[in-house]
Amino acid sequence: MYRTHTCGELRIENAGETVTLAGWVQTVRKFGAITFVDLRDRYGITQLLFGEILNDQLEANPLGREFVLQVKGKVSERSNKNKNIPTGDIEIAVDEFKILNKSAVPPFTIQDDTDGGDDLRMKYRYLDLRRNAVKKNLELRYAVNRSARNYLHENGFYDIETPFLIKSTPEGARDFVVPSRMNPGEFYALPQSPQTFKQLLMVSGYDRYYQIVKCFRDEDLRADRQPEFTQIDCEMAFVEQEDILNMFEGLAKRIFEDVKGIDYTDAVERMTWEDAMWNYGNDKPDIRFEMKIANLKKPSSVYVNKTAGNALIDNANFVVFDSAETVVAIAAPGCSEYTRKQTDELTEWVKRPQIGMKGLAFIKCNTDGSYKSSIDKFYNGERLKAIADAAGAKAGDLVLILAGNEERTRKAMSELRLEMAKRLGLRKDNEFKLLWVLDFPLFEYDEEGNRWVARHHPFTSPKPQDIEVMINNNPAIEDAARYLDHPYANIKANAYDIVLNGNEIGGGSIRIFQRELQEKMFAALGMSKEEAQHKFGFLLGAFEYGAPPHGGIAFGFDRLCAILGGSESIRDFIAFPKNNSGRDVMIDAPSTIDDKQLEELQIKLDV
Repeated sequence: MYRTHTCGELRIENAGETVTLAGWVQTVRKFGAITFVDLRDRYGITQLLFGEILNDQLEANPLGREFVLQVKGKVSERSNKNKNIPTGDIEIAVDEFKILNKSAVPPFTIQDDTDGGDDLRMKYRYLDLRRNAVKKNLELRYAVNRSARNYLHENGFYDIETPFLIKSTPEGARDFVVPSRMNPGEFYALPQSPQTFKQLLMVSGYDRYYQIVKCFRDEDLRADRQPEFTQIDCEMAFVEQEDILNMFEGLAKRIFEDVKGIDYTDAVERMTWEDAMWNYGNDKPDIRFEMKIANLKKPSSVYVNKTAGNALIDNANFVVFDSAETVVAIAAPGCSEYTRKQTDELTEWVKRPQIGMKGLAFIKCNTDGSYKSSIDKFYNGERLKAIADAAGAKAGDLVLILAGNEERTRKAMSELRLEMAKRLGLRKDNEFKLLWVLDFPLFEYDEEGNRWVARHHPFTSPKPQDIEVMINNNPAIEDAARYLDHPYANIKANAYDIVLNGNEIGGGSIRIFQRELQEKMFAALGMSKEEAQHKFGFLLGAFEYGAPPHGGIAFGFDRLCAILGGSESIRDFIAFPKNNSGRDVMIDAPSTIDDKQLEELQIKLDV
């Protein structure tokens, strides 16, 4: 056999045993006539001692980094113990060795603090995967996978596979398409999710389904997106929203317990979409800290049920506030001592193109009860105090104020809130806070296309109280400027997102399960009956054969792993990821195919 033990297995109680190990050479250290070698495998590192007897053999067959080596020898107690590794009390006094394979000099060091940049490591990903830091990420990914499967199995879910070669029904992101050689001129699509198949499984009577499944979307990439990604995809029949929330809170808490050793006993907070947007500026708020957004000027559109006191900022002849659609503020705790240099730096931060603001106003709430502000030319101390109070500021806090276009300003303040929390150490990697966001709008209005689009997807059911509103109203809009007055603008989706530390880690909905309502939804999205039948006739037909009420959720598996692992990029938790251009630089894909393949597929390129 190549080995009797792994390189992470032996301990002081094994002293005196004769063992065989195999692995990769991590380091070689020569001290006169003796040589120390660190031998590494997936399980750990063991120190090898080559004595004087083997010195001539080593001279004739010198060892290099990443050589594959087999050794046989006796386990001995180390004189200079290494408390940083589990095998640090022992070493192997080597009696014989064999070089199983030599290695070229690696393009970067195979260690945690490697000298390889991202591009180089991705090109040689098979070497990068040997590093302990990457190995730990994949171990965590496997632990999350195993925990989820165990929980779902215990709760009666079946793991059922669904097809990868399906019909193209583009309803959001672009599909990846696959030509069919046996059906010339026709194409499969890779699934953006198993959505319609899991609904069909509910119709088929498999009332608890899951998959940990690959999904594909041809869209622009960033740190938390890949063209192929993994979901924990789940569906249940004969359930209401409350059943779904309880079941999958349990899944999240089980993963925390199994993977992180966290007993998450807190009740999971619930928040409406409108409150999330109003108080945090986005629909996936990080609630590990407060710093809520204060709305100093009533917005003009989306938050129609909210009010804000414009009197706080009106009648001061400050054109920046007077001309703005909205004015919002946050109170950064303990920052009243910020210097001019620091506030100027924050101003430049919000002016960056990715934030897009023209400037930043501030109020210092001094500990002596006074107020110092960049806008005190327009607002006296009494009004500055009123604005600070509205922002929830206390003595020692710094109020930061943005004004401008409603959507841009609210988004910018959301980003500034997160940035301040990061600078103040309020976003702690070892603290986890779950949140359900509920009651999303069912529709968004596309002004350019003058039509409704689904905020989630076209299979999401309205809230029960809004079903009649949808059935009994025509979705057409004659005057785009009046779309907010249309009944469809106020229909709420029976949908929910689960948020962890400011990241959406899962989302789902109660589904439409009656043909009439599904046809009404397709019509609202501008589909003709013929188009709906062509794209989704199989689903509409299934609804005529006793479809049960059902709903589900999909967790972003890669993203969940990244958050639990303390990383901002899902690429760190995928064995063979793509770069930001969607390329696999290791195997050089995508690539061209030869003319013979194109001819077989009856495809002619026009490039």
